[in-house]
Amino acid sequence: MELQLALDLVNIPEGKAVVNEVQEHIDIVEIGTPVVINEGLKAVKEMNEAFPSLRVLADLKIMDAGAYEVMKASEAGADIVTVLGATDNSTIKGAVEEAKKHGTKILVDMINVKDLEQRAKDVDQLGVDYICVHTGYDLQAEGEKPFEQLQTIKAVVKNAKTAVAGGIKLTTIPEVVQSQPDLVIIGGGITGQEDKKAVSAEIRKIMDKGILV
Repeated sequence: MELQLALDLVNIPEGKAVVNEVQEHIDIVEIGTPVVINEGLKAVKEMNEAFPSLRVLADLKIMDAGAYEVMKASEAGADIVTVLGATDNSTIKGAVEEAKKHGTKILVDMINVKDLEQRAKDVDQLGVDYICVHTGYDLQAEGEKPFEQLQTIKAVVKNAKTAVAGGIKLTTIPEVVQSQPDLVIIGGGITGQEDKKAVSAEIRKIMDKGILV
């Protein structure tokens, strides 16, 4: 079980400072969509160069031109790129084919997918590396959580690894661990905390303990 830190509301120097605090407890740094919009793919390149021991995910949320956008992210040093599950199969296939040329992984974000079970089955056949259930910020504000959705995709996904994102924090990580996703994605649950290092260390401990149980 791996831990991904989502950087959403920071600039490049702030992002590096946060990662520097918690790097020993995380596996992947996510350059969130707001950071890509504000800073461009140079944020991916700079984070990759600053922390070579960590993998970097570019959260592009690709909806079209899959091959081209994956190519550009890969050239910037992204190890993983996100594509939206709500897009069409040809976009996902193009992204997967291009990713293979660069040794890049594809994570399909299932945010706002209506028939989650069927779409997860379909996407799982397209050669993607991760399928992620994701409760967005707006739905989190209405009280939605991703845990039930995780159970849904865990039951049907046979090839890809599973990931979960959306409002996860120290108090909810035990519930997440019970479902045994391959990748746990946390943003504000770490970045919004005063002692980021201590919180990330505790989350890591709970995750590692869950693997051993």
